[in-house]
Amino acid sequence: MSASSPTALIADDEAPLREQLRMRLAEAWPELRIVAEAANGSEALELAALHKPDIAFLDIRMPGMGGIDAARQLYNRCHIVFATAYDQYALDAFEQGAIDYLLKPVTPARLQTTCERLRARLTRAPQDIGAQLAELGTLLKQGGAAKPSYLRWIQAQVGGSLRMVSTREILFFQADDKYTCVQTATAQLLIRKTLKELADELDPDEFW
Repeated sequence: MSASSPTALIADDEAPLREQLRMRLAEAWPELRIVAEAANGSEALELAALHKPDIAFLDIRMPGMGGIDAARQLYNRCHIVFATAYDQYALDAFEQGAIDYLLKPVTPARLQTTCERLRARLTRAPQDIGAQLAELGTLLKQGGAAKPSYLRWIQAQVGGSLRMVSTREILFFQADDKYTCVQTATAQLLIRKTLKELADELDPDEFW
């Protein structure tokens, strides 16, 4: 895996959307080489085995095998980014070790953020990435072993995209009508829950 000339695969059942993503990636990350394009998850797996890309951009709803199932088999073989029109699959996506989750239509600014995140990941050792994703999956599924299953990761919205935020990163919450603002050291995010709803889901040893 090379950070100087990384490679990627795009999987989407709609050819115009594959083309659009390829063009926007060329603008956001000129060094990135698209080595293969697939119309479904099965094709993505075959092409990934052949080309061994560093990154796979996967749609979630595709004929036959979808992106989530493909990601399960690509786990730890390449970095996964989901690009989809559906936000209800975000938790499943991050459980499969996704680096990012993009909501269509993907804006150039949002894609640039994803590319920067991927550049940073490509400089890490593979074993470190595997350990981090394994820990993330455990936290998402169990929420801790000895304590009750309080939230450890929160799905929050930044602009038109979704992001998983560790509760350890959160400085404070602020009520905003039917939503809750989440403040971290680097960003302000939005949760589609009231502060009252969150109260029972957060570890009282960390909050309140």
